[in-house]
Amino acid sequence: MSEQTNFGYEQVTPEEKTRRVRGVFDSVATRYDLMNDLMSLGMHRAWKRFTIAASGVRPGARVLDVAGGTADLARLFAARVGPTGSVVLTDINGAMLAAGRDRMLNEGRLMPAVQCNAEALPFPAASFDCVSIAFGLRNVTRKDVALAEMRRVLRPGGVALVLEFSRVWAPLQPAYDWYSFNVLPRLGQVVANDAASYRYLAESIRVHPDQQELGAMMESAGLERVEWFNLSAGVVALHRGYVF
Repeated sequence: MSEQTNFGYEQVTPEEKTRRVRGVFDSVATRYDLMNDLMSLGMHRAWKRFTIAASGVRPGARVLDVAGGTADLARLFAARVGPTGSVVLTDINGAMLAAGRDRMLNEGRLMPAVQCNAEALPFPAASFDCVSIAFGLRNVTRKDVALAEMRRVLRPGGVALVLEFSRVWAPLQPAYDWYSFNVLPRLGQVVANDAASYRYLAESIRVHPDQQELGAMMESAGLERVEWFNLSAGVVALHRGYVF
């Protein structure tokens, strides 16, 4: 039997997942930022600002933002590292990357934008002080490989940051499930004309590793002092690990 992985609640081949995830983000790219604001009631901006603060990144640092899409984190990092630092935006999806690149150019930011797979980063070992991935890891086919790649490209003293949907506080689970499977697809249909993609996103959260499991995966990838911070009662968690 061929290798299987999850695409939401379905079991598919890794190649099929990669193809279908590409289709999801091709579909939603032009409405992605608006949908983020609507789905999270704007809270995703606070989650991302917390991530930047927790990075400890200083002026002059080199930062890699993996699966960075429309450049929310990359833009915040660029302000943090200043003119002496550098930020590289990457995404496997061309439509998302183009949206992020155009957004940066419109703001007068000249940052490299590289289309690549998180499982095979085209950068030398030990080249970055910080590597981040925000709301992208659950869409990666081989998460363990992507985490190992993040570890590989970090310099000694560097930090890896994974911001992702996680396991919500148990008493809130029924309300959260109702919102995810009733409101989100309808919102996706109205705003992005695509209910199916947002149904997949809701399902993908449920099959993503929880806080403890993801922490263990990061440790297995070679990251040290791994810890996590629950945000919005665990709707989202920021995981942080280091290279020494």
